[in-house]
Amino acid sequence: LRKSSALRSTTEPYIAYGSTEELFRACRAQCSYTIPSAHLSPPQPPPENAAGEHIGVGAGWWFDARAVDGLALPVTFSSWAQVMFAHLYCLTARLRAFPAEHAGIWHQQLIDHFFFAAEEQMAVEHQMVSRAVRNRYLKDLWQQWRGILLAYDEGLIKGDAVLAAAVWRNMFKADLNADVADVAKVTAYIRSQLKALEKLSDEEITQGLVKFQSPRE
Repeated sequence: LRKSSALRSTTEPYIAYGSTEELFRACRAQCSYTIPSAHLSPPQPPPENAAGEHIGVGAGWWFDARAVDGLALPVTFSSWAQVMFAHLYCLTARLRAFPAEHAGIWHQQLIDHFFFAAEEQMAVEHQMVSRAVRNRYLKDLWQQWRGILLAYDEGLIKGDAVLAAAVWRNMFKADLNADVADVAKVTAYIRSQLKALEKLSDEEITQGLVKFQSPRE
């Protein structure tokens, strides 16, 4: 075992819960959105795009307009989830470097934070009052996450062309009109964050001392 007390402690699940909450906050800080109509009294139906997705008001490079050098992704739940998945993937890749008997605990706690946040987003911003409906969406998200792991892993092994294809299929929904330069930016960003996380010690990771760089940098 490594020397980190967090990895050797009998209270590891509790430590992992708190530390992975900090790690997830680092992911969530990259982009956020609200649906203002959901906060009116009484709440009003949200605007929708052509695909029937609710449109919100977003913040962060991923949602910022091109006029301010943003990526200008549609401000939807789907886009938010894909941005979270990209950052969660980077952290998951780093957590795999933990001893095998510890990696699973930390990964599970991290992904649990995402699903708690996703359900909250559904309930608060999208006014999904039915738990059954939310559960169906969460099951679909789980399948998407499993697909992300496989697709991005393949990209890491086979090279940037394969990773870029995975980014295009997932974050850009295989849109034939997607800007190739945008796909390249996201691909390079994922690579850079993976390298940055590799440089952090286990102690820094277990303390939640992670800050993702801005894609603008």
